[in-house]
Amino acid sequence: MSLKIYNTLSREKEEFKPITPGHVGMYVCGPTVYSDVHLGNCRTFISFDIIYRYLIYLGYKVRYVRNITDAGHLEGDRDEGDDKFSKIARLQQLEPMEIVQKYTLGFRHVMQLLNNLPPSIEPTATGHIAEQIEMTKQILKNGYGYEVNGTIYFDVEKYNKEQPYGILTNRKMEDLLEGTRELGGQDEKKGRLDFALWIKAKPEHLMQWPSPWGMGFPGWHIECSAMSEKYLGKKFDIHGGGMDLAATHHTNEIAQSQACYHTSPANYWMHTNMLTVNGTRMSKSLGNGFLPEELFTGNHPLLEKAYAPIVVRFFMLQTHYRSTLDFSNDALQASEKGLKRLWDAYETLNKFSMGNVQLASDPELDVKVNKLVNEFDEFMNDDFNTAKVLGNMFELVPVINSIKDGLIKTDAVSSATLTLLQAKFKAYLEDVFGLKNSSANNEKLGDVMELLIDIRKEAKTKKDFTTSDKIRNQLASIGINLKDEKGGEMSWDID
Repeated sequence: MSLKIYNTLSREKEEFKPITPGHVGMYVCGPTVYSDVHLGNCRTFISFDIIYRYLIYLGYKVRYVRNITDAGHLEGDRDEGDDKFSKIARLQQLEPMEIVQKYTLGFRHVMQLLNNLPPSIEPTATGHIAEQIEMTKQILKNGYGYEVNGTIYFDVEKYNKEQPYGILTNRKMEDLLEGTRELGGQDEKKGRLDFALWIKAKPEHLMQWPSPWGMGFPGWHIECSAMSEKYLGKKFDIHGGGMDLAATHHTNEIAQSQACYHTSPANYWMHTNMLTVNGTRMSKSLGNGFLPEELFTGNHPLLEKAYAPIVVRFFMLQTHYRSTLDFSNDALQASEKGLKRLWDAYETLNKFSMGNVQLASDPELDVKVNKLVNEFDEFMNDDFNTAKVLGNMFELVPVINSIKDGLIKTDAVSSATLTLLQAKFKAYLEDVFGLKNSSANNEKLGDVMELLIDIRKEAKTKKDFTTSDKIRNQLASIGINLKDEKGGEMSWDID
């Protein structure tokens, strides 16, 4: 069965045919690094990490490009108003690039905790100003842009006369116009849907660059178009992101590329679905949103405990990337138990000795195991259905445990089948799904805590109460409570 991908552009599953045989170019819209990465982003990046890993598993050489937006993103995703980076920088009395550095490092740290592989290339918007200016110049030359007082706008209505602007979301211009505000007398755009390619900077704007139209900064959408073309070419295989990007950001990327290069940038457009909490859409205004670090520490009123990053990753894999994912304590705790059960079975499986048995004494069981294992690839080839693969793995767990407990004879399944089972469990759990033993981190944390307790005991013995209190207080600040028990003993727990 060949790989099939649901293409947002065609609204159906299509057989995947890379432009260059054996090679895949994939671009995913990365974070805007003016604040901590949120869980919606994490779901998108975990989903595309799985896709990246599976393409490698299939034997493709993949160039995975995921950008960092560090300029040009205005509040409300508009073409006017405060720049997100400049606003935070002013509030914290820092340089904008200090904000960028802080949250870029934070983002990469969370990705590492979630065991995401780094992309092949991670370009920044500020590192590609020249490419964005050149693309804007070409769009102007081709007649799809216009200048007003140093700001360059994309002429959507002119473009739509030749190409359907709403092709990605299957919406007509009349419908799109209904959802936009009327142009006020001071608005300098020709049309309500027009968007900025390059924005003239006010003197007080903290991030600005010279251009043929004066000092300014790039529009949000042009960044991804310029960077994807530089590293993947005018036409590449897969473009991905969250579903919230499809209607505007990705729609504008398609229009920009068509206007500049006379071709749509990607053959396959992929979008991940949104997150909910206890059945309600996650949002800051409802007070039900939480950050990855809050999940990992349990430091949030909606959480009953902390959850290891790898448990969060496993939880996300149990739902197809195009389906809504609902967070709840019950679901996370079930995932914690499920991952342990699966990993314990995997470790048991690795201890089995195949011997020289070639024929199974229970052919029916042998056929069943073979079928369940061979369906791993079938399910992943059907638009990366991780949930169904995990379903089959859990069906195989009782078989593995029954062999271990002697309830099923060791030769009930042929050595060829057991060898296949071992190989596929490793390939999927470790290589494709990027999972690992969640309890291993807890054991390491326990070792670290024992070391800190010994250091604190020694400090108290020496009457170095400054060091003793510092250890206790700093642990408390990250949600770890250190308690002094009777007899000089100490215990600890996590809030």
